[in-house]
Amino acid sequence: MLAVIGWIVLSLVIFAFSAQFLQDQVDGKAKAALSQPGLPIVSPTNVLILGSDLRAKGTKEPGAATSGPSRSDSIQLMRVGGGHGSKLSIPRDTVVDIPGYGLNKVNAAYAYGGAALSIRTLRSYLGIEINHVIVVNFDKFPDLVDSMGGIDFTGGCVISKINGGFANGGYTLRLKAGTTHINGAQALALARTRKNECNAADNDLTRVVNQQKIINAMRSRLHAPLGFIRWPLIAWSAPQTISSDMGAAGLLGLAATIGVSGSGSPAVLKPDGAVTLPDGGAGLTVSPAYRERQVQKFLDG
Repeated sequence: MLAVIGWIVLSLVIFAFSAQFLQDQVDGKAKAALSQPGLPIVSPTNVLILGSDLRAKGTKEPGAATSGPSRSDSIQLMRVGGGHGSKLSIPRDTVVDIPGYGLNKVNAAYAYGGAALSIRTLRSYLGIEINHVIVVNFDKFPDLVDSMGGIDFTGGCVISKINGGFANGGYTLRLKAGTTHINGAQALALARTRKNECNAADNDLTRVVNQQKIINAMRSRLHAPLGFIRWPLIAWSAPQTISSDMGAAGLLGLAATIGVSGSGSPAVLKPDGAVTLPDGGAGLTVSPAYRERQVQKFLDG
């Protein structure tokens, strides 16, 4: 028992050391856009999790962004504390009114104004306060999955070419149907997959579901015996994967809150229509009545 406690303490110390400069990685505009949170565990807290679609330098994918503004590749809200535990994913092509820019896809807010504008946009669109923000650095995400020793993913056949595939300096993913043990590079490619050569019907909603499956698989790995053995490695890698307004204490408090109240079953704000944007592109729409119902479920969860 003492050895187990010592292992946990060691992991916490490593996590705190790795996260010591994390709080300074989110700019002042993003922090100013956040609403004041309540006390951890006893008060409900809304956390916005964003993933950037900035591509690695050296990619040959036509039009890929490797520096400067990029769109958010994944958008998820998590509500924890005060007996609440719920998650709501917003597809990246959902059309919203971006303050100062007008109608556009929700992921464009991050390109126009970073995390701060994403916070303001979603607060206006959903009518909820956002207390904390976490931006996932996808370049470091594979390291986190690898620190866990990989994860087990269950799903259908997947063949996709990310960033143009191997031939264009990107990544080609091939997964058989069923349960497959995947590494960090495969997990990142799966999280970015929108077009699947195995199933032409797969789309952005499928990608959102797969992202949620990846998160759940990571949580399961963390609680497994082999995952526990790797806790110190995971504790070092996790803070390197994200930027946040929270420092080590805040992130540990969030983790403790999730441990007490859970994070709930994932839900997706499913579009029910399409519209042509002012720039000629196509976006997805969500009816106001359905959106209000889903938001209320998220708040009540």
